[in-house]
Amino acid sequence: MSLFTNHLTVPTHERAIEYVDGVCTRVLGPGRHRSPQRATYRRVDVLERIVTTAPQDVLTSDGVSVRVTAAVRWKVADPRAFVEQVLDPAAVVYLAVQVALRDALVAVEVDALVREARRLTGHALVDAARRAGADVGVEVVDVVVKDVILPHELRSAYAELVTARTRGLAQLEAARAETAALRSLANGAKLLDDHPALARLKLIQALPHGTTLELALGQADRAGE
Repeated sequence: MSLFTNHLTVPTHERAIEYVDGVCTRVLGPGRHRSPQRATYRRVDVLERIVTTAPQDVLTSDGVSVRVTAAVRWKVADPRAFVEQVLDPAAVVYLAVQVALRDALVAVEVDALVREARRLTGHALVDAARRAGADVGVEVVDVVVKDVILPHELRSAYAELVTARTRGLAQLEAARAETAALRSLANGAKLLDDHPALARLKLIQALPHGTTLELALGQADRAGE
């Protein structure tokens, strides 16, 4: 009698771990497989997934308490290790990221953290998560700092700083425009002083419509005296 009496189909996004009499015999990839009579199977989803850590309070090097979250992209690399090593493999990676986040930020000032959180913590978080994941069958694709939440007082101070900086830039631009206008007027006045005929022509152009040429020239001559 054949030991294989059934068939099992495994979809692309899963792996099936086969157990016969409680012992793992093989890990089945996508496709249709012959199944022994006494076999049982545990299916494991191997699609990539994203987990965001809960906000945790971290103390920076200058004594400011900030709340930080991280996003972890991971997938199952070793289905057997994933189901046999620990009860919750994702929690192992999750904890490693949280600890690495605290260790990475304890030497960072809050100003640098706000500006460059991802660059300052990137490699440390990824390395720690990958080491933890390797033992439980998890492949960590990437870890990034998702949010940096400052205390309310500090957020207000940063908002005031940005407002003051923007207001100062606006005032500087207005002063530059006024200086340019004055410089243009001064250049125009010098040009009229150097060319009296041009001054008379400018005056004629400014006279009301209907003014005769003789009257305009007379006014222009009187203006030039």
